[in-house]
Amino acid sequence: MKRWGETPYEAHLPPETVLNQMEMAVVVCDRFSNVIYGNAFARQLFGFGGDELIGHSVLSLGIAEEDHEQATELAKHVLKGGVWEGTFCNLRADGSTVYTRAHAVPLRHPSGAVDGIVIFAREALRSNQREQDRYGLLERIGERLAGSLELESTLRRVADTLVPQFADHCFIDLFSGDRLFRRVSRHAGGWTPPPGTWAEVGEAVSYPPGHFSAKAMARRDAVLVEDMLQHRFAAPTEPSQRLGDAMGVTSVISAPLLVRGELLGVMSLALSNLTKRVDPHYDGFDRDLLGAIASRVALSVDNALLFEEERETALAFQKHLLPADSPPRLDGLQIAWRYEPARPLESHGHGIQTQVGGDWYDVIPLSAGRVGLVIGDVEGRGARAAAVMGQLRAALRAFAQDDKPPADILRKLDEWVRTMTRPERMRSGWNSDDLVRPPLVSCTYFVYDAWSRVLEFANAGHDPPLLVQDGVVSELEFGSEGVMLGVRGPGMGGEILFTEESAELKPGTTLVLYTDGLVDRRPREDGAYYSREQAREMVRSAVAAVSRQGVEAIANAAYDAVPGDVNDDVAIVVIRTAPEELAVTERSYPAEPIMVSEARRLASDAFASWGMAEERAELACLLVSEVVTNVVLHAATTPAPRRELVLDGGGPGQFGGDPFDEDDWGLTTDLAEQLGRREPRSKEFRLRLRRGADAVWVEVFDTDMRLPRIRSAGETDEGGRGLYLVDQLASRWGARPTSDGKAVWFEIPLD
Repeated sequence: MKRWGETPYEAHLPPETVLNQMEMAVVVCDRFSNVIYGNAFARQLFGFGGDELIGHSVLSLGIAEEDHEQATELAKHVLKGGVWEGTFCNLRADGSTVYTRAHAVPLRHPSGAVDGIVIFAREALRSNQREQDRYGLLERIGERLAGSLELESTLRRVADTLVPQFADHCFIDLFSGDRLFRRVSRHAGGWTPPPGTWAEVGEAVSYPPGHFSAKAMARRDAVLVEDMLQHRFAAPTEPSQRLGDAMGVTSVISAPLLVRGELLGVMSLALSNLTKRVDPHYDGFDRDLLGAIASRVALSVDNALLFEEERETALAFQKHLLPADSPPRLDGLQIAWRYEPARPLESHGHGIQTQVGGDWYDVIPLSAGRVGLVIGDVEGRGARAAAVMGQLRAALRAFAQDDKPPADILRKLDEWVRTMTRPERMRSGWNSDDLVRPPLVSCTYFVYDAWSRVLEFANAGHDPPLLVQDGVVSELEFGSEGVMLGVRGPGMGGEILFTEESAELKPGTTLVLYTDGLVDRRPREDGAYYSREQAREMVRSAVAAVSRQGVEAIANAAYDAVPGDVNDDVAIVVIRTAPEELAVTERSYPAEPIMVSEARRLASDAFASWGMAEERAELACLLVSEVVTNVVLHAATTPAPRRELVLDGGGPGQFGGDPFDEDDWGLTTDLAEQLGRREPRSKEFRLRLRRGADAVWVEVFDTDMRLPRIRSAGETDEGGRGLYLVDQLASRWGARPTSDGKAVWFEIPLD
């Protein structure tokens, strides 16, 4: 007894023989969508003979021009491992038309890689030409609309499907408010109506009461005019009437676009002498068919309008949450940025692939002319991602004012992100399944000091920026990639560590910061996608080519480097360090009262050399005395434990304050007595003065880690007003921790 698979050798048939006996077309294409095989039935179905199409594009099978886009999307989808099924319109060599039902699957190598495409096809309906048109049209309209959520694309797909297969002219008018506007005017053979005749796209349309389009909207039903020669309708204008007569319009169908009882507009199709048809007239079946098509179009238009409204809301939300269009003017830096929201990319049968994302960036002025820079990306799409992005930007701006190192700022931001996790249902014994997972966020935070040229940074899972020095493009090295913010949830334990790193940037160094939309999923012409490394290399090459140009040119070159549409938002920030050195003066002093006058003298000389107005220079010197006096008075031989310190600024000879009042300063009696005896101290302070284009910054460094705060002084108090004066007279002031103590700073405008 023979078992399955034990066929005698004589019974084996070559694959070619088996495929040629199939009553179904089999076409095989390579990865570039070129035909490499077609069986006998394929040659019969598509109307070509021999092997003349071998090596040519699959479009050479006679696929109608309006279906070329669909065929391209098919190839892209299948080459990524998917399957596809749908209807094509094919034009045979003899001029006849056939609708084919196609099923496409990937052709895989034994290794599993996709080597090409196998297409199985059969005739959609064995009948006359008119019946074939009717059979395939509604199905193809549905397929075209299934993946469309962009209004213009939706309307274009409809018009491309209907003209010229079912109509010589297609008009779609939609309401905007209470007025009707033309959105589509498509004609066979690329013909265009003369100006001033039929309404152009974007123009308002007003139909007289007796017009067939007006009747269709009034009746909420499709209206058929089988023979225009027997029925005269009042045209919107006299020129449009004359053009219709000249074109020989023979038959018209007009159908309202209705969805959920709301009238969105009207769609009209017309036949004319523009093409030579055997029967240039519509019938009752065609009216019903267009009514069904109009229902689908109306639903798709409504979805597209809702999507565009949501997208516009998210875009407006994001635009107001991101920095202004023009970067701020900062000392020692040139800055350019560019943000481009992703356009909706559509794939046949797979719906929308992208919405507005959560890309974000910011430039934050810090103390003493230092600058904080951040770039990041929030997981997800739509208004929620934009909202989270806005909250992140606001939170980081607030945290950055603490002037802590970047790693500390990221740790604090990570904790803030994780607080967005919450139980969905308040109940006892909830577990991790009840949690709303916090968004994942990648970002890098930089702090740049233009006077020292030191860049400090910490990374949370974001791509490293490009580093351009002397025309050579590389990547800024991250010692650690870091973990994305929000990764660690409640109950997971452990501490997320972010590595503190620094680099010194040479004069004229350029950094290109970007989000992953710049290098992710860019389609190639063959339907495949560029890898991230290929895209990165393209960006590096483009930046290198314009590295000697301005920061705006570099930002534009980076954005345009990788061809193809993007399916994610792209944010780019380009910064360049100044080629010249910035003015700075600094000196260290022993923490002794006599040094207050020395510090003031240094400040006065520096302000004079910088051309500062005399009145402002005197004010700045006064505030220098106040801050330095406080440092001297609170100096100790060893650094005190970190705690808040009340500073009153009442130094020797300044506003009558008693510098040795232990109640004012919180000092022990012994220490007060030591200060009163003016015993020598080992502690030092450092005064640093910086000049920018618009302001002067004063910083006083010491090793006491206690940060100052303003204290309200009573009417009879002799001290407690020094820091209050700094707060009132300086444009900004603050204190920040340093690696070995603190820095108290204030800013005075030059003008």
